[in-house]
Formats: sequence, C-alpha cells, structure tokens
Amino acid sequence: MRAPFLYVFLATAVAASAQAKEWSHYGGDAGGTRFAAAEEITPQNVSRLARVWTARTGHLSASANALDRSKFQATPILVDGRLLLCTPFNVMIALDPGTGRELWQYDLKLATDDIDPANGFNCRGVTHWRDLRAAPESPCAARVLMGTNDHRLIAVDAKDGTPCGGFGANGVVAVDPEMDLRWPGEFQITSPPVIAGDVVVVGSAIGDNARVEAPRGTVRAFDVRTGAPKWAFDPIPRDTRTAAVQDWRGAAVPVEGHANVWAAMSVDEARGLVFLPTSSPSPDFFGGLRPGDNRYANSVVALEAATGKVRWAFQTVHHDVWDYDLPAQPMLATIAKDGAPRDVVIQLTKMGLVFVLDRETGAPVFAVEERPVPQAGAEGETLSPTQPFPVAPAPLARSTIKPSDAWGITPFDKGACEKRIAGARAEGLYTPPTEGGTILFPFTGGGVNWGGGAYDPASNRLYVNVNNALHLIALIPRAKVPEKVGEDEYGEDVEFARMRGAPYAMTRQVLLSPLGLPCNPPPWGQLHAIDMDSGAIAWTSTLGTTEDLAPLGLALQTGTPNVGGPLVTSGGVVFIGAAMDRYLRAFDAQSGRELWQGRLPAGGQATPMSYTWEGRQYVVIAAGGHSELNTPRGDYVLAFAVRRPGDRAAPWHSVLDQPGRRFSSMLLGAVLAVGLLGFALWRRRAAR
Repeated sequence: MRAPFLYVFLATAVAASAQAKEWSHYGGDAGGTRFAAAEEITPQNVSRLARVWTARTGHLSASANALDRSKFQATPILVDGRLLLCTPFNVMIALDPGTGRELWQYDLKLATDDIDPANGFNCRGVTHWRDLRAAPESPCAARVLMGTNDHRLIAVDAKDGTPCGGFGANGVVAVDPEMDLRWPGEFQITSPPVIAGDVVVVGSAIGDNARVEAPRGTVRAFDVRTGAPKWAFDPIPRDTRTAAVQDWRGAAVPVEGHANVWAAMSVDEARGLVFLPTSSPSPDFFGGLRPGDNRYANSVVALEAATGKVRWAFQTVHHDVWDYDLPAQPMLATIAKDGAPRDVVIQLTKMGLVFVLDRETGAPVFAVEERPVPQAGAEGETLSPTQPFPVAPAPLARSTIKPSDAWGITPFDKGACEKRIAGARAEGLYTPPTEGGTILFPFTGGGVNWGGGAYDPASNRLYVNVNNALHLIALIPRAKVPEKVGEDEYGEDVEFARMRGAPYAMTRQVLLSPLGLPCNPPPWGQLHAIDMDSGAIAWTSTLGTTEDLAPLGLALQTGTPNVGGPLVTSGGVVFIGAAMDRYLRAFDAQSGRELWQGRLPAGGQATPMSYTWEGRQYVVIAAGGHSELNTPRGDYVLAFAVRRPGDRAAPWHSVLDQPGRRFSSMLLGAVLAVGLLGFALWRRRAAR
C-alpha cells in the first residue's frame, strides 16, 4: 500500500533532492539511505538489463599475498560528471559515467608487502567536498578524500587527481594511533571519511582480540582545507569521573582500546551532527576487566560536528562479550509514522535487531524493552542481566537452535552437526562465551553487516539483507594456552586469538558440516522489506544459491552468506550483489519477487549504486571478491543499463525462470543427493 498524499509529497521532495545530487555520497546521500531517484528501470523492463561497459582498476597486479587478503567493497560516487572510487590498495580512480573510460588515477604507492592489515586490504569509498570560498577553477576547489590501510588521510584535486598541497603534507595527513602497534596494519582506515561543514571526520578499523590494552577507538576531526586537527572523541573514558558516568565500574581507569568506528558514519548537515556506530571494547569475548555496561561502546553516538561534543547516545548492547559491534552506517531517514513525517536514525545490527531512534534526542521511536538474557559466564565475567530488544520490527535473523534443528544434505552430515550443536552451550541470543564452547547465533558476521540497508521514501519501506549462520566460540584459560600455536593446533579452519592481558585466549569457527555446509537450516542469506510505519515485515526473499559453491554448478535455493548492501530505486527495483554466487540481482520492491540476474566476473561483495547520465539510468557495482568469503578475485567495475539498439555488450546471464536451467539443477541435485547418500552409507559400513 502506498503512503498517503502527505507522504507522497514528502517523498517527491526527497527524491528531487536526491536527483540533483545523483549519488554524491558513499551511501547515496549523507544519511546513507541508498535510494536512487533514477526511475527508468522498472519491474517491467528490468529483464532487458545488459552490461554496457566494464572498467578495470588494475589492482590485480598486486602481489599474490596482498590479493589473498583483499576485499573490493567500494561503492563509487558520482559528482561533477565523474565516477569516483578507490581500490583495496588505496588507488583513487575517476571514470567517465557513460563509458567507464578512466579520466585520472592517483596512486599513493601503498607498501602492500610491508603491512599486514588486520581487516584485509580494503577501501569502501571516497568522499567529495567543494570549497565554496574558492574560485571554481582554482586548485583543489573541489577535492576527493580517502582513508588508507596505513592510517593516512589523503586529499586530491577532483579535476585531475593531483595532491592538494595545502592539506597536511602535500595532500597527506598521518593519523596517529596514539600507541605502538604490535604489527603494521593493526590500525587502518577502511570506510570513507565524512564531511560536515568545514570538518572531515574519520574512524578506524583495529585488529580484534590481540590484547586488552589495544589502540584506542578515537574518532578524529580535521580541517577539510588544511588538515589541521579540530577535535577528537574517544568512546572509552580515560578519567574516573567520566568512567562513572559512562558505567565503567572497574577499580581503575579503563586501559582497554577499541570501541572504534570502523563502519561508515552519517551526517545531518542541518542539525550539524555526525552519527557514529561504535564497536565493542577490547577484547571482544571477555569483559571481566571492564565491569559495567561500558556506555558509548556498542552505541549510536550523535556528536556535534563542530566540537565533537556528545549530543546523545543510545547503547544497543550492554557489556558486549559477543563481538556484536555496530557494523552498519546509521541511516538518517524521514519515515512516515503514525500520521506524520518523523526524522529518525535507523541502526541495523549483527543480531538482526533494528533500532529506530529519534534523530534529535535518541529516544526509541519503536519501543525498546530490557529483557533478561542468559547468565553464568566464564569465571571472572560480569554480564549485564538484561539487553535491549526492540518491540518492532521483529528480529530479521534467527537466534535459537537445538540439536534437532541441525541440517545436513545427508544423514551423516546432519548427524555430525547435531552432535556439535549438542556439545555446546546454546541458550539463544546473548549466551555468554564459555570454556566448554558457546554457539553465537547469529554469528559475528551478522545478521546485518557493513552493507546496511536501503530506504524508499515513497513506499516507506526499509530493505535489509541478513546472514543466518553459527559461530562456535570457546575460551581457553591462560594456563592452558601453549607459547606457540600452530595453524592446526585447535583444528582446521579455527581462528585462534591470544587476547593478551585477559585471563583467557579464544577460538572461533563457523559451525559447518563435514561437507562444508552450514549446520543450521537454510536459508543462509535473506533479503527483507520492512514497513516503517508499523514495523511489520512486508516480505522476505532468499538471497543467493549454491551455483558457484556446489559441484557441477548445482543451484540450490538455500541462500548464501552475503557481504554488501542493497540499493532501492525510484522505479521500484531493489538491486543487490553480496551473495557468494557471483550475481547482481534485481527484486521487485513491492513483492520481493526476483526479476533478473546479471552475471559477474568475480565476487560482488560490494554495494551497488545507480544514477542517470545523459538520459540513461545505470546500475554500477564493483566485482573483485572477498578474502574471508573466498569468492573469486577481480578488479572490475561494471555498469548495467536497459539494452538499446547498438549496444555491443550482451547480458552475462539471462533472466530467471528458464525451464532448462531449472531442470538441470533438479537433475544434478538428484544425482548429487544419491551420491552423497551412498557415500554416507559406505562411511557407516566402513566404520563398523
């Protein structure tokens, strides 16, 4: 049902503003709504989309070691006739929006062989700023800014990519981690800076679980013209008085690090506010040394952009020991609620919970309840007895599992998963980590991750993709941790973290069957639409197939783990890559029906964007793969548009509902199931 006239009028005004900006920010606009006013592509003609140009960034020339740790998560922006983006190795590139032809390139020559980035080589986007005091054609009157894997802030001229000499040292500001790093790459800047007035603000990505006394999660602001420091905000208090106010109850002033802002921030220019999604204090899985709720960590924090002063804060997880930091850009939307427009902050979380907050005060717009959660954590732990749960919307991801819920493609597979689930503690959301092993559901990749969501002001709907997977977390008492830990000390595909300074180390693994499939039942990836007036889920669709994961290209409709976000257009189409099967997909925004797939040459773990250029709507996505999902690497930027006479490029994959393809998948599925069943029976007989 479409919104009433008042809301349609409001939506039209918002859309007109967006049309003028044409995806000028990483999230489409400064509030990250990922809404494109372009309306040429509709559910009726989306089946005619074709690849119309392809650009290559050249970053595949990096060393094999660097490529193995790279993630191409960039979303381009379009400003002044240039598509602007960055590669995982911090090369800034400007492309022609109609052809993909490179206009300029800036390469800071990142020393990829000298650093080991904790979060992989990554650059999600760049930021554009225009100096209204300067003559339009003067050097760096318009500039592009980028954070780097070696914690620098770069500014170049938007016209030609030359460094802005008046910014820092020849266009470079070194961001000080404020302490010695244990290794080069422990401290990075991976999300795009944000700009409010004359201030540019950056967060940081910090290596998890290495130590208690880790680099601080300080958010820093600089003069956007000169690079001079303006203010700094550390979410963790460093004196007794503020520690008490923020509910840090330790005997001493906190020495913990992190609570950093690694995801994208948002800006309300009219209110002069910057919105931060903060993370958990160090280390992630033990908090006994930091009793209390640890406020400003795991929080949406609204800062005054000019001063860095806290206007308000809302904590989504008290005393986090689950790595449930805020992964997504706080979305600034004007929703239709209870008969009137309402300026809100929509915060999506790894738990699959959606918090909707008043933008002026931080008060919940949909009620939030403090509910009891599992207790009896590890020795020395100080858990919060309750956690905040929104009454609406309903959780977008599952959080409970029993041994009988175990899933497998064969009885052997299912039985192995059932045994592993039965052997761990699993009491639902916020079950604390233990020595015997605890299941985190959703796992630490979400629910929702950094891709966030998209909001359509005309339909008043929010679109969000989620993961459904399990992590098995185990704490290891310090006395039982060997001095040297080999790669397979705790088992294949098990992550070990020493957590120096804490009484425990930690292991973490995704809970998979012997055949490498998730132990929880599918769907493993989903796309949701939410009505933002009632909070009701309007529809849910499965996201992704096993086509690029299973033998013989078997395309089971299970959904897959996914990384990257959606975009919604004025034409009524939701576009998303994210899944592990190398497709850009289009869904009907009204019904959730999947309408089209565009084949990608590499993993599409990036958020797409859309714009109109010279009368034609384009949908653009970076396809370069993801080190942790192990999707195929590439250096592609691809543009799709409605096919026209004279277009040379054909679609890389035709629309869905091909009987031949579906029959082939069914046949292959039957053959594979019979083969796996035979294998399981043979294994059982051999075991006897």
